[in-house]
Amino acid sequence: MSKRFKLVRPLMLAALLSSTFAQAADTTKVEFWTFNLAKFAPYWNDTVQRFNKANPELEAVWVDMNWDQVLPKLISAIAAGNPPALVNFNTPWTHEFAHKDLIIPLDALIGKNKAEYQPGALADLTVNGKIYGFPFYNAVSVIAYNKEILNKSGIKTDPKNFDQFISAAREITKKTGVAAFSPKLATKSGDGGMIPWFQYMGLPIFEKGKAAFNSPKHVKAVQLFADLYKQGVLPKDSFRLEYEQEIAGYGAGKIAMMTTGPTALGKLVTDNKPAYDKTAVMAFPAGDGKMALGAWLMSFVAPKGYKSPEAAAKLGLFLTNSEQQLGFSQATGTTFPSARKAAESAFFMSGANGGDPVGVARATAAKSMGAARTLTLPAALMPDDTSMRKEFNDEVQAAVEGRKSAKEALDTAAKKWNARIAAK
Repeated sequence: MSKRFKLVRPLMLAALLSSTFAQAADTTKVEFWTFNLAKFAPYWNDTVQRFNKANPELEAVWVDMNWDQVLPKLISAIAAGNPPALVNFNTPWTHEFAHKDLIIPLDALIGKNKAEYQPGALADLTVNGKIYGFPFYNAVSVIAYNKEILNKSGIKTDPKNFDQFISAAREITKKTGVAAFSPKLATKSGDGGMIPWFQYMGLPIFEKGKAAFNSPKHVKAVQLFADLYKQGVLPKDSFRLEYEQEIAGYGAGKIAMMTTGPTALGKLVTDNKPAYDKTAVMAFPAGDGKMALGAWLMSFVAPKGYKSPEAAAKLGLFLTNSEQQLGFSQATGTTFPSARKAAESAFFMSGANGGDPVGVARATAAKSMGAARTLTLPAALMPDDTSMRKEFNDEVQAAVEGRKSAKEALDTAAKKWNARIAAK
């Protein structure tokens, strides 16, 4: 071996190592967190691989954890000055963290890509006029109904608005003696109660920084539910009927209609095929609030303190583009996209005219995504969310069950809320 080669070889090795280290130093780590999505690992691993291949200057890293770990770990990471680039959030968390100035507004980073998302999804993530999340997957309810019961009731057309829906519900109970529907007044699961109905009806919860749900229109809405309860249109155990109990009641023919999504229908086909075979699906009509029931938008937020917001935005836009959102819906089989084009795909629409309730429900829900709004209360006016909701729900239950007048119940709840707001 020549002396010259002996000299060149270490120089070449040094240059190669130097190049490798420089490349590694130039790569920006873009870590993103999700929660309880590990069972969809093939989807996420493929997503990371494709993003990194298309963006060699960035390194996306996926971390999944349990839902109850996300907030404490994120707060600690922000305090330590080492937060991830993106975190999968629900909409109430987004509002809470925006209010606390722990996540950054994304309007400039989303830019022209706003047109890719449903306007309602962007509105859900808007706090004080600024967008704080990249809209991701969503949900919405449809009406599953027992065809035999509705035929006995003489109901032949789908309701076009809430008044028609209530009229049909009354007719069902009058003709068959069966409770027409459960309005999800049970609150143990966290998403029930009367507040979503107020918002669906276009009635405000707050005005000028105070509780405003004791107006004559609100009283009339609660009185409507009290009348329906008394007439048997609503089940007598409405305040105890959670998800599982509602499916069981519908499957047993004790409830004629069920506000639900394809997930519950999938469970029905497994647990009670005879009931599934009697089921048909229609859209839940939009209320005066111009929104569909049952939305629960998830997004990706950008924590304050991450060193490269542009890199976070690049990944956020990739994770939530139409192709990715469609892919995630295909992987889960239960979620719906907040991206417009994805909701119009054949995956959702192919079952629209078929006889399978799950397929019809999927298409019907996808068509409703433009009206999907996540019903969120402003964190700034909810100093003790858990206690305030319990106070409200307890009063409404007393009114619906006939133990108090609707006005007395709502006045009492509003007084308690306003006292908490004033003391915060």
